[in-house]
Amino acid sequence: MNAPNVLWIFIEDMNDWMGCYGHRVVPTPHIDRLAEAGVRFDRAYMPAGVCSPSRSAVITGMYQTTIGAHNHRSSRPDFRGTGMGEDYDSIPLPDGVSTIPELFRQSGYYTFIEGKTDYNFAYQSADLYDSDNGQMGFKGTREGRDWSGCPEGKPFFGQVQLTGGKQFGNPNLQRHVDPSTVDVPSYYPDHPIIRDEIALHYDCVRHTDHEVGQILSKLEEDGLLDNTIIFLFSDHGMRLPRHKQFIYQGGHKVPLIISGASDCLKPETIRPDLVSGIDISATSLALAGVEIPDQMEGQHLFADDFTPRQFVVAAKDRCDYTIDRIRTVRTQKYGYLRNFMTDRPYMQPQYRDGSNFMTLLRQMYAQRQLNEIQAAFWGTDRPDEELYDLEVDPHETINLADDPAYAEVLVEHRQILENWVEETDDQGQYPESDAGLRCVLKRWGDKCVNPEYARLKDRS
Repeated sequence: MNAPNVLWIFIEDMNDWMGCYGHRVVPTPHIDRLAEAGVRFDRAYMPAGVCSPSRSAVITGMYQTTIGAHNHRSSRPDFRGTGMGEDYDSIPLPDGVSTIPELFRQSGYYTFIEGKTDYNFAYQSADLYDSDNGQMGFKGTREGRDWSGCPEGKPFFGQVQLTGGKQFGNPNLQRHVDPSTVDVPSYYPDHPIIRDEIALHYDCVRHTDHEVGQILSKLEEDGLLDNTIIFLFSDHGMRLPRHKQFIYQGGHKVPLIISGASDCLKPETIRPDLVSGIDISATSLALAGVEIPDQMEGQHLFADDFTPRQFVVAAKDRCDYTIDRIRTVRTQKYGYLRNFMTDRPYMQPQYRDGSNFMTLLRQMYAQRQLNEIQAAFWGTDRPDEELYDLEVDPHETINLADDPAYAEVLVEHRQILENWVEETDDQGQYPESDAGLRCVLKRWGDKCVNPEYARLKDRS
């Protein structure tokens, strides 16, 4: 058999609210078909809860904190229409680190991307992709888009980026889910606005499943389905607070399905082991017969000598203009979070402010209409450490960090994190460069209220 094609169906802002993961609110027959034909991972976690650091990690197979790509939308010479000029904080990849498409190209693959890159390091698109189209979504293999530009007889590595949970701005999105029928997690108030947002996410999942069906149909029509390995996953969770931008389970636990042309991918396989988003990268290379670089931190999930991870780590750093630092360690039973900046609240100013759900939650907190669990996320204080028993408290609402019965568990997870920070030289322990912060100031202006900006404002 010829070398297999490798296709990433890379979805934005989407939790695993799909039929194959036990959610029956909306039908997801095409995603379920993929899962039935291959391997479904039930404990896959992205290394960040926001797009650009997550995508920077996945495209290199390295933690974003290892390669210095941890701050959201950094290393941008032209950020959303604002030229940075001399303030441009170019962040090169460390010596010896290459992106996944570069490694595929070196092995004779045609590479393409449809949609956003969003990488927080300096790169030239032409070095990564034979075809790069910034418009999101599947193009139906027209005019050289998707895999249609691939020369005959040559395998491809492609990324089709789907808008996923960001369909809320799509006027063509059909609303099917009755908000009164959805479950509301205990950390949100049971309010029509919250119910509508949850129902909207289910409708986004349904729409995404339709797009996945189009991709699968076209692969089959083009005679490529039987020789293509498909990875389906998302970059992080949905847009409600405590999901996106945070690293509770709702923020970085994602769907991951791998299916297609490999003897490793046995139908109807369910994997409960811990997986990091960086493992997608190493596994993609390995299943295609491409050598995994020694320094890559991701691991091949189907290796003959595979050893399941004992833990995965995720990080939250600056998101847009809001500076923060949180780390989480997930083991099979527990979730541990370390808040390094307890001088500021969880919910600092951010881009979602002004949305109906953010306005509602802030008002309800101010009017003392939230219960203790709901209000904890909106107050001015937060603890140094959080510890949750994921088996009995998957929503992570009962903090066990001060419970003497869990003292040994807390110490164990604290040590795991400390060792990881040291071993990977977590770049988040160092301040962001002045050039980087000046870029943020230039882009966001008066929204930059964290104390780290003060001295730069004084110089201007």
